[in-house]
Amino acid sequence: MIEVDAEGVVAFTQALVRIPSTNDPARGRNELPAAGLVAAQMRAWGWEPLISEAAPGRPNVVAVVEGGLPGPTLMFEGHTDVVTEGDLAEWTVDPFGGEIRDGRLWGRGSADMKSGLAATLFATRALQLAGPFPGRIKVCALADEEGLMIGAHHFVDSGLAADVDGAIVAEPEAGEICAVAKGALRLRVDFTGKMAHGAMPQHGRNPIPAAGALLVALGAYQDELQKRFPAHEHLGEVYVTPTVVRAGSEEQVNVIPAVASVFVDVRTIPGVSHAEVAARVGDLAAREGVATEVSILVDRPAVEVPVEHPVVAALAAAHTAVTGEPPVYGGVPGSTDGTVLTHWGGVPSVVYGPGGKWIAHQADEFVEVDEIVRCTRIFAEAARRFLSDGAAGSDAL
Repeated sequence: MIEVDAEGVVAFTQALVRIPSTNDPARGRNELPAAGLVAAQMRAWGWEPLISEAAPGRPNVVAVVEGGLPGPTLMFEGHTDVVTEGDLAEWTVDPFGGEIRDGRLWGRGSADMKSGLAATLFATRALQLAGPFPGRIKVCALADEEGLMIGAHHFVDSGLAADVDGAIVAEPEAGEICAVAKGALRLRVDFTGKMAHGAMPQHGRNPIPAAGALLVALGAYQDELQKRFPAHEHLGEVYVTPTVVRAGSEEQVNVIPAVASVFVDVRTIPGVSHAEVAARVGDLAAREGVATEVSILVDRPAVEVPVEHPVVAALAAAHTAVTGEPPVYGGVPGSTDGTVLTHWGGVPSVVYGPGGKWIAHQADEFVEVDEIVRCTRIFAEAARRFLSDGAAGSDAL
């Protein structure tokens, strides 16, 4: 096994967790300090990070580590932003304290995904010190995964994904190797009626009943989709979920509103056409005779990379080599930067990293310290195998 700096990767994770890198302009917070810490660590190792802003104060940090021999390009990816800590009363630890207690490192972003980001850096450094090795590794710390994934889109749009042969995304997956991820389609449906006094509804056109009819129709449409597309082995069912309904104002009980809106969060599995779903929701909304408009807020297709792909196979082999256990395959219930890398960048991606699958975004978020170190070893071994096997395959051709 490649030797890794176990103390270093844990300490670096603590340092990252202690930076409140939420996207919160009102409190003067963004990813900039976390990105700066990543860049400083890269420079300390002699790497030359490329820093580019996906948005003001929200930089991507990318370093290319050459192995010294011809070969393919592997990408390690993590994000520097975290979600809000929420209500401090729900926490029993400082959310940005990076405390280690009972074998766990606690704090917002400890699992999602500063430990994974740290593991990618220290795994790459370990392989570099053990080198030379074929090809190169792009170590990427991107902004805004928790939002619109502008960091990943900026990375792809800048052409930086063009030479990448495979990517490992270090999100927390509880030891599961996730080569599939659910798609996300978020829609806004606006119903436009005519405002009127509540005492004289005959002079208006109430959009609320139309919105209510859509809510009922969406339940039936979800049943239809689930029958057409049986549950995926790792991703489960297709879901069509109304999440927000808006109409009028609480203070205007005696006014029929002019507009009502329904927001819908659709989670898909491979084979489901997002364009077809959006069109069908529009048809369902139009049935009530009120003027309607459907807006697509987010469109991230499902990801499905074959487990036989070299980047997945290398990760699975590394998992077994380090843990002594067979790989367990799973699926990502949401979308990650890997969705952007695969669908817009053409990069086969697999998701795997330290931390529990369901601990993200919760109070008292934590990651097992041993798991940080274990994943660092697995990442280093996965990189060695992927790059070596890819170089051997190129020689054979």
